[in-house]
Amino acid sequence: MNNHELRTVNVTRYVTPLREGGSLPAIAEADDGFLYVLKFRGAGQGVKALIADLVGGEIARALGFKVPEIVFANLDSAFGRTEPDEEIQELLRKSEGLNLAVHYLAGAISFDAAVGTPTTLLASQVVWLDALLTNVDRTARNTNMLTWKKELWLIDHGAALYFHHSGGDWKEQAQRPFAQIKDHVLLPYASELDAVDSAFKTILTNERLEEIVDLIPTEWLQENTFDVSAEAMRNIYLQFLITRIQSSSIFVKQAQDAGATLI
Repeated sequence: MNNHELRTVNVTRYVTPLREGGSLPAIAEADDGFLYVLKFRGAGQGVKALIADLVGGEIARALGFKVPEIVFANLDSAFGRTEPDEEIQELLRKSEGLNLAVHYLAGAISFDAAVGTPTTLLASQVVWLDALLTNVDRTARNTNMLTWKKELWLIDHGAALYFHHSGGDWKEQAQRPFAQIKDHVLLPYASELDAVDSAFKTILTNERLEEIVDLIPTEWLQENTFDVSAEAMRNIYLQFLITRIQSSSIFVKQAQDAGATLI
């Protein structure tokens, strides 16, 4: 298996809901015997959240971050019939077919910057990643980072790439600053953004980005706010990321200016 091919598993057991946010992810067991955090296509943001989670997670992995394995997860039509909770049963019914799951890190704890301050390099790397992805969900209230085996792991990029919710001029959106970076939990420590910008742009080549975007299942691309074909939407994701990296000086300066106000 090459670095850009995801495994597909079949969900065999719904273990417990993770009542965090509005999407009701769950811990589930698959036919490979492992536990996963299962993200449902039938949840609030639908397949767009799964696309953002997939693309964001695999870009993070390409940049060298610790990210739990991401897999495709098939949910059989019979799966939810024995679930007594009506809300969960409806979610399972809406999510029949291909979903997304990430390996469950048993014993991991939520990252707390007050307990374990990261290096300025690591903080700068995470801030750069989230500014690239327009990820609004790495705040002190909800860090979406875990400490596992004394290392920092990144999870849940479903709130990234929010341009795909609005339609409109994707190229203009790709070149925008990312104002929400001011709320990033690691921004106070991110003093090496220029060095990270240079290093990460050499890793995220057009070819590497294309490999990642090619992972998105065609069926997830068919319904989109741009009213284009699935393959045209795939290309929009690719061109958005390429354009955003080419314009990285815009979001780097925004982050540096926001960080200066915290000093």
